Amino acid sequence: MKGGQTESSKLKDSPQDNGVQTNQYSSISPPASPVAQDEPFSTYFEEKVHIPENVSQVFSFRKLWAFTGPGFLMSIAYLDPGNIESDLQSGAKAGFKLLWVLLGATIIGLLLQRLAARLGVVTGMHLAEVCNRQYPTVPRIILWLMVELAIIGSDMQEVIGCAIALNLLSVGRIPLWAGVLITITDTFVFLFLDKYGLRKLEAFFGFLITVMAISFGYEYVLVKPNQAELLKGMFLPYCAGCGPLQLEQAVGIVGAVIMPHNIYLHSALVKSREIDRKNKKEVKEANKYFFIESTIALFISFLINVFVVAVFAQAFYNKTNADVNESCNKTGSPHTDLFPLNNKTLEVDIYKGGVVLGCVFGPAALYIWAIGILAAGQSSTMTGTYSGQFVMEGFLNLRWSRFARVLLTRSIAITPTLLVAIFQDVQHLTGMNDFLNVLQSMQLPFALIPILTFTSLTSIMNDFANGLVWKISGGIVILVVCAINMYFVVVYVTALNSVLLYVLAALLSVAYLCFVGYLAWHCLVALGVSCLDFGSRTQLGLSRHTDIYLLSDMDSDTQER
Repeated sequence: MKGGQTESSKLKDSPQDNGVQTNQYSSISPPASPVAQDEPFSTYFEEKVHIPENVSQVFSFRKLWAFTGPGFLMSIAYLDPGNIESDLQSGAKAGFKLLWVLLGATIIGLLLQRLAARLGVVTGMHLAEVCNRQYPTVPRIILWLMVELAIIGSDMQEVIGCAIALNLLSVGRIPLWAGVLITITDTFVFLFLDKYGLRKLEAFFGFLITVMAISFGYEYVLVKPNQAELLKGMFLPYCAGCGPLQLEQAVGIVGAVIMPHNIYLHSALVKSREIDRKNKKEVKEANKYFFIESTIALFISFLINVFVVAVFAQAFYNKTNADVNESCNKTGSPHTDLFPLNNKTLEVDIYKGGVVLGCVFGPAALYIWAIGILAAGQSSTMTGTYSGQFVMEGFLNLRWSRFARVLLTRSIAITPTLLVAIFQDVQHLTGMNDFLNVLQSMQLPFALIPILTFTSLTSIMNDFANGLVWKISGGIVILVVCAINMYFVVVYVTALNSVLLYVLAALLSVAYLCFVGYLAWHCLVALGVSCLDFGSRTQLGLSRHTDIYLLSDMDSDTQER
């Protein structure tokens, strides 16, 4: 502990600095590593960005620039191959009619990212570290496993996206299995970039986002979507003539946009700025600039997603396989067999999307599409690796080298993907995305419930705890998002048509709902629903104060470390 003070003295004394009450966590270091601290270890936080001082303006572009970085890294999760596939399917199946769902999901995502950033800024710890301090051992381990599943599922989508992009760029010369293997080496190469400095690394991610914007923006300009229909679809929350297919797609958009591991990632990335957390003014200012930066970053990611939706809505909505087959025949495309001669509505994925663009708008459209997908996959896989590292360090107090961490997650992600790429075709490979979207949808409560719980506790957030409006709106948003995603899971499972899988799903659902209920109970108690705190604290001999109840083991836990 800094200054030789124990954590209990910090909690009891609530010292004053410069006339401002100090946050209880302001002098608490992150959980110590069991590994000797003098061992060389590469991490995102080897350096911190200095924030300009003595800037008297209410708003300073110099300060905004200093805070710029974490929000853009976070926004990459809104542009991963899973999101791009959801976008193009939305355009092809519903035209412009579901753009308002994309807008709403992005706004909800921004509000959730705000909570994540505030937790990191105010406490100096990210969400996984706070979970490690607050939850008992067994729930903590289960929570860690669930978040790891989400990270691995996301990693698999990114591997699939990169492999397909390489296959398209090489005109099939690089088979899918080879593209999967290539993603191992390129990720290691890119991750060494952080040795050249934090700002250079953030600039590189900015470059990848720019590549995506230019690539998909080119397709947008080429196709020339109907702007009136686009604006109508974006701001009119209605879907005329939509059926179950469009409803499932709308649910899929929400599931693709809001990703569980991204909450953990953002709460960690904000720690890369020099902020005196004993100074309430600095903390408040940091929260303001991080929110502005996140808003800008997610606005850019939203525009890129709109580009993709609009391209496929304008060019391929209500088109049949026969229509595309004819276009591919005219251009002499080698992929004509992907589209049988029938009048079924065109179904597209990341691979078919590139092929269709090439058939209708020429080879340049295909290659530029593939470049955009490659940039999306590469950027997402690097931020996914950071997420995995922060989650492992936070939940387990286990610090691995970047090399070991990438090797583990990438091996787990690549093994099933590689087997499908070798023994099956591209349709089965892209079909894995449906399963992976379901997997990540199921993990959402394990990020959303804890972040609302901890940002609502004054013992953790002090003066920056959620107010009544945020508690109520946050609870409603999380309930709606989780309900939407559970519907998505149910639709997927019922389509499997297997009694054995139904039974297995029912058994897993019982365990799953019990754990979600446990987290929700803690959350409701933290939100002030005292009637749900039925005697558990008396049995455990804990304080009658709700915040202290959830923080009861923190003092002894920290001293043990």
